[in-house]
Amino acid sequence: GPIVVFGASGFIGANLFEQLFRLRQDVFALTHDATKAWRLKLLDVPPENIVHCDILSPTSVQDVFAKIKPKTIFNLAAYGAYSKQKNVSLTYETNVLGTVNILENCTPHMVYIHAGSSSEYGFNCTAPKETDPVEPNSHYAVSKVSGAYTLEYYARVHQLNTLNLRLYSIYGGWEEPDRLIPRLVEETRKGQLPPLVSPDISRDFVYVDDCVDAFVQAALRVNATIRGRSYNIATGQKTTMRELVEVARQTFGLTQEPVWGSMSNRNWDLSDWYGDATAAQADLGWKATTSLGDGLRQTADWQQAHGYEERVIPAFQTPTLNPVISPIIACYKDAQAIPYMYERLVKTFNEMKVRYEIIFVNDNSPDNTEAVLNEICAKDPNVIAIKHSRNFGSQAAFLSGMEIATGDAVVLMDGDLQDPPEVIPNFYAQWQQGFDVVYGVRVQREMAPHVHFFYKQFYRLFKRTAYINIPVDAGDFSLIDRKVVRELVNLPETEQFLRGLRAWVGFNQTGVDYVRPERMFGVSTNNWTKNIWWAKKAIFSFSFAPLELMTYAGFVLTGLSMLGIVWQIVSRLLNFDPNTPYGLSTVIILVMFFGGINLLGISFLGEYISKIFEETKKRPKFIRTMVRKGQRVYKTAAEINTLIEQRRSK
Repeated sequence: GPIVVFGASGFIGANLFEQLFRLRQDVFALTHDATKAWRLKLLDVPPENIVHCDILSPTSVQDVFAKIKPKTIFNLAAYGAYSKQKNVSLTYETNVLGTVNILENCTPHMVYIHAGSSSEYGFNCTAPKETDPVEPNSHYAVSKVSGAYTLEYYARVHQLNTLNLRLYSIYGGWEEPDRLIPRLVEETRKGQLPPLVSPDISRDFVYVDDCVDAFVQAALRVNATIRGRSYNIATGQKTTMRELVEVARQTFGLTQEPVWGSMSNRNWDLSDWYGDATAAQADLGWKATTSLGDGLRQTADWQQAHGYEERVIPAFQTPTLNPVISPIIACYKDAQAIPYMYERLVKTFNEMKVRYEIIFVNDNSPDNTEAVLNEICAKDPNVIAIKHSRNFGSQAAFLSGMEIATGDAVVLMDGDLQDPPEVIPNFYAQWQQGFDVVYGVRVQREMAPHVHFFYKQFYRLFKRTAYINIPVDAGDFSLIDRKVVRELVNLPETEQFLRGLRAWVGFNQTGVDYVRPERMFGVSTNNWTKNIWWAKKAIFSFSFAPLELMTYAGFVLTGLSMLGIVWQIVSRLLNFDPNTPYGLSTVIILVMFFGGINLLGISFLGEYISKIFEETKKRPKFIRTMVRKGQRVYKTAAEINTLIEQRRSK
């Protein structure tokens, strides 16, 4: 050790990781496959033992090796084995380039065991020995053959301790519920049979515990004599679908007769597909010991022990049980805080066992924010950096990030760490309870008491004057469901005040209390002038109270003026009050008073008219000059627009 398991979110990887972790704590699950991470979510494993890594990123792999310093590497990361995995380019990138990226970081003092596939034999599928020719019959098979030859090259040229295990039909716990054996066992437990393919299709079924044992034995026994070789991990027994169903019927006491052909065959299904594991027994001391009947029974026991229908199937089928969270961080003069923000976010998401997509928006910051973000993107492909052509403000930065985000929910945060990432789990818990918007309520600010007082009074004034229900002490820091994000992004107005728009769109909302800390680095970009500007923006965007106030003032003052005139006339005619004032001073005061009222009213009208003027110009809310995701950089407008369209369709 330490031991790393690449592809630990997959079926075999999860079993290998789980069984090793029962015995020792220096085992790390490495995952980047979003479609399979539901297994790791259900495993009771400390978050520090689950590490996000993209094997297509050399920097990401280097970072893992530098951080963990593994001695044993199991690589079960693969793509293209299932019919739903149709991206040919990703098949070769994952199975060949990803393998190369890992091997490039290995040394002769490490052990590397690779998950190959019986698909490598392709058309030559009838009990082939490892020395027999491979005849791949699919892109996946070709990529796995390439991976096997890559291992052999690194073993011979770089003296790496590598072995390739050509796995046959592995089955057991943690397999996808829509696969053959899990479906068969699930249905037979209920006293029925699932849809079936042709009865003459054959497989070589290996129980997953035997497969895990093969990886362990390979890691223990690899040496200079055998390194670089491939071994068949098979029972050596041909089992047709007819024989499989018969074993299942006997094991579970089922009387129902099967209906053959009720499900179509796969393109690569063959009638004589089984292996020869003689070499594995001779060199690795490995042999499959679990019979098919025992394996089916153990799979049924596993399903019952893990609450299959209540926990496993919903986790597999329901994306919200394994969501992607997209924090969007508006950055301006926050270069020092960004690395801390990144580390705290990753730690938080690992503890939550959710996937993440961190989006930093550099709002044309004058410091070295761009260099800092480039370094983070280079090592973590789950990070996206956006750069604006000028400083458009935090509201535009948030919208820019929301347009690109693909997460099931976004989290809006300032880049100065005054929005603590550690509050996100509280947001997440409320979101899982069904709330579409969860906003942070600042119960206390770490600032001067008089400033804190003025902030609180403004929020209460804003709530009283706004024509919608605005929560008090709630800033931009919030978690927003994807369906709400779509509505906010589609709003046409140029002048955006998101905390008001967030309330305006409605949906199911709630607040979470938190203490807003002081800025960790530098000096706040806010000042009294900017705070007054924010207050004006809020009130004139979501309140007609200023206009209503002037209307009421007009009525009241006109009424008082009429009363004053009547008083003057009556008092003069009846000599009611000989001291009734008259003269220049009274006129000046009245003129100045009413002139001030008129000027104030015109200024209020001007604020609303300026907003109308701004909206009619239809200028863009922001201009992006660069988007970076991992190693990929998009600079031209065409490239950026294409990226946005692609991400909108996800």
